[in-house]
Amino acid sequence: MTQQYDIVAMGAGHNGLVAAAYLAKAGKKVLVLERKSYPGGGVSTQQLNTPGYWHDEHSSVHIMIQGNPMLRQDELGLLSQHGLNYHYSPVPHATIFPDQSVLYTYKDLDKTCECFAKESPKDAETYRQFVKMSQQFLEVFMPGLYTPPPPLGELFAMLDRTEEGRTMLDYMNRDCLDLVNQLYENDKIKIHLLRLVSENLQAPSELGTGMGVLLMPGIIHTYGVSQPIGGSGKLTESLVRCIESHGGEVRCNAEVARILTSDGRASGVVLADGERIMARDAVIGALHPHVIRRFVEGVPEPVLKRAERATLAPFSIMVSHYDLKENAKFYAGEDVGYATMLEFMATDKLDEMLADFDDLKRGLITERRLCAGGDESIGDKTRVPAGAGMFHGITFAPYQVKDPRWADKHWDEFKEEIGDLSLAHYRKFVSNLTSDNIIARKIVSPVDLERSSPNSMMRGDLHGVAPYLYQSAGHRPTPDLGQFTVPGVERLFLAGPFQHPGGGVYGAGRATAIKMFEALGMDFNSVAKGARQDGAAPLPPAAKPAANVSSGLVLRGPNDEELMNVESLKRVGDELVIKGKSFGTMPMEARLDASSARAGLKMLGVKQLAFLATLPFRKGS
Repeated sequence: MTQQYDIVAMGAGHNGLVAAAYLAKAGKKVLVLERKSYPGGGVSTQQLNTPGYWHDEHSSVHIMIQGNPMLRQDELGLLSQHGLNYHYSPVPHATIFPDQSVLYTYKDLDKTCECFAKESPKDAETYRQFVKMSQQFLEVFMPGLYTPPPPLGELFAMLDRTEEGRTMLDYMNRDCLDLVNQLYENDKIKIHLLRLVSENLQAPSELGTGMGVLLMPGIIHTYGVSQPIGGSGKLTESLVRCIESHGGEVRCNAEVARILTSDGRASGVVLADGERIMARDAVIGALHPHVIRRFVEGVPEPVLKRAERATLAPFSIMVSHYDLKENAKFYAGEDVGYATMLEFMATDKLDEMLADFDDLKRGLITERRLCAGGDESIGDKTRVPAGAGMFHGITFAPYQVKDPRWADKHWDEFKEEIGDLSLAHYRKFVSNLTSDNIIARKIVSPVDLERSSPNSMMRGDLHGVAPYLYQSAGHRPTPDLGQFTVPGVERLFLAGPFQHPGGGVYGAGRATAIKMFEALGMDFNSVAKGARQDGAAPLPPAAKPAANVSSGLVLRGPNDEELMNVESLKRVGDELVIKGKSFGTMPMEARLDASSARAGLKMLGVKQLAFLATLPFRKGS
């Protein structure tokens, strides 16, 4: 017998789970299907080697999700009802150099500047002023990360109207290296800042990636850097509990082979074992643009070709998971072990680091390792048995190795050898990463990453597609697919790291959910606040901080989001000038002249004019 649900989701990565959770909260009958034996995709924590040692398989640090209303207003009750709890380190980021000197980015801006001033007082003051600017831009930029984006051209046009917007456009078009070179003079400080943004799998000289330099300092000093207590997968666990609490299901060991369509509309899925599951309302697909052709019929050929040209990151990572008898001990001192993101530099010369990135893009295994890592159990004792430790090492590595030392060999044949090279590098910084302290290890290659999530992490790109300007906002991953929908197939919605706003842990399925609510004629804002849309009694709202609600003349979008807060209406000559702020902070100015006013009156007509006259006296929200 064919089963039927309102919503069927292919893939239990965190983005798909987020979208499914909002639909389940609205009262929809939801089923999430996962190919693997456990949910989470890139947000999973597993006992990889030894029982009791919980390693993050992919994502470990949750940065961008901290600005998401899903958490800020606890819209899904993950924090208040479903057991999610975050640990915030006072040291979000640190870089150790070959001489064991350390540059720290503390959550505290003053402490950070004191640290930078030891290398360059001028750069420290530059950084202080830059963070203030970054925090101002965050107020404009962050709300758009968790909602459907405008088309890229429309975004450019809007930004180009103000000085602040033009500054953002300038950063968006440049590369990180250019911007850092313009701002700072000290190589160590430049390396420290560039290694932070390179965590997005981008080389410092990649054009169209400069927004990372602009935004990351503000994010770190505003929201901090967090990790779920118990591991990254605790976010997944809380999402599954949320879905199940609203009557939804998450089924593992259920691989989707094909998405069914009927009359140009997604109608369900077929599993690898032949089982058919129907969807009355919609299907959510964790479908990388490169694989859409394989799963869906009816998509126009030009759309498929553009999808298959989506650009991937120029390199990937190799991950080393170590179970230790005791916590890692660092030559640079105990404090550095509390850094959530910790870089182990093989050089303190900028030119040498840039040469290593160039070699990496050419498929070489660099002699100077580009490594990061740390012992998460220093800040979270729940991750290991009492008294024990763990080490999570990350080495940038090419998916396709062209290094002559491993010519014509597959990653499976030499990954342990590359793991040994990285271990030798880590031992320059960690005193007890020794054979008598190591219980077990697991090396994960870029090819292993692709095997883990074959419909998302193509060629080992954890972030889906590269974070370039032409693959951003409403053009991520392509202009056709940038609104989370698939041309030619109605009611098929996309969720994954290859969609806006990008790879990493954003909780970006919220934007997918907003698009779905709009298509299904539902009110996303009321559901986020606790209402259902299936005729059932309203649910009690989750405990959350009061939202900031603008007063006065406010123009709002379909999901009650603020589009423009009008601050003044003034006559200037024969025009009405409207001044205000878009999205809460970006200055906007509009003018209404006589011909436009006449056209507006014609559009309104007599009935709408009468309604407009009585609108101020009607009951409002």
